[in-house]
Amino acid sequence: MWWRNKLQLLSCFISLMVLTAPSYAQSSQEVEDHTDLVGEFDLLGTFWELSEEQKRGTFQLRTHQPNFILVAHHTSEINKQPTSPTRGDSVRIDTYKPNEVKLQISLRTKVMEDFLLPNADVWVSYTQTSLWQMWNPSDSAPFRSTDYNPDVFYIVPVTEQWDFLPGDARVRYAKVGFAHESNGNREPDSRSWNYLHFGGAAQFSDFIWESTFKQRINEVGDQDDNPDLVRFRGSFENRIAWINGTDTYSLTRVSRDLSFNRGSWQFDFTMPFNSDKPEGLRFYVQLFSGYGETLLDYNHRQNRIGLGFLLLNF
Repeated sequence: MWWRNKLQLLSCFISLMVLTAPSYAQSSQEVEDHTDLVGEFDLLGTFWELSEEQKRGTFQLRTHQPNFILVAHHTSEINKQPTSPTRGDSVRIDTYKPNEVKLQISLRTKVMEDFLLPNADVWVSYTQTSLWQMWNPSDSAPFRSTDYNPDVFYIVPVTEQWDFLPGDARVRYAKVGFAHESNGNREPDSRSWNYLHFGGAAQFSDFIWESTFKQRINEVGDQDDNPDLVRFRGSFENRIAWINGTDTYSLTRVSRDLSFNRGSWQFDFTMPFNSDKPEGLRFYVQLFSGYGETLLDYNHRQNRIGLGFLLLNF
């Protein structure tokens, strides 16, 4: 039966996330051991190993972006015919349903420690995000879209003497890196880009602000699957997160520079199923509005709501 095969795959995916999902919340004991002037606990310092005491060595597998499964993921406007200026229109598929399952796996490891600057490290990461038409058995429940995002980046801790924020707020680190993102499809569904990214993060008590600017490395002529990607999806990402006890909230704005034209908004909320074990299974709500939830949908506007499970706090 089709549903037995899908449930077996779903079970394997959840098992993988359980095995590979350390997180900000997972390190509760480590957080208690690493306090600083930022506030009650040092989330960013523990996660990115910003001080000598927080180092855990190289080639230790960690999570990067959230690892999740949204078993109910509804869109206001399913993209039945993706298009781009250089690849033209895809074959229209009217059987796609607005209810999908959204999956994400994201891992990282440190490959160089204390590289060039004190406590500065080189990391590599890999993130894979899929939209699965699991609730569409009449169409054989296909994976509608999968994005692959390898990345290499350099994290440099910002010491107090270089911190420019007033009061108890602190700039914690600066980041520079190079990444590739593609969906691995043939034309006309092929989408991809390469980019340099620059950013950093600041923390004030239990609030965190992360900012990243992505500078696209342009391709020439017909080699570019999506020449107008930045016009729709944007290149400047800002996220504000609040850790309220065991619950987490975050708001992410992706735009072109600081424009309010196009781009996207995303709100995320998580809470543990068991408040005594915040590092365990968490209930997750995700709201999305705008362009570019996936590369295939980079120029397609939609509103989405997803409900599911998160094994990463933040």
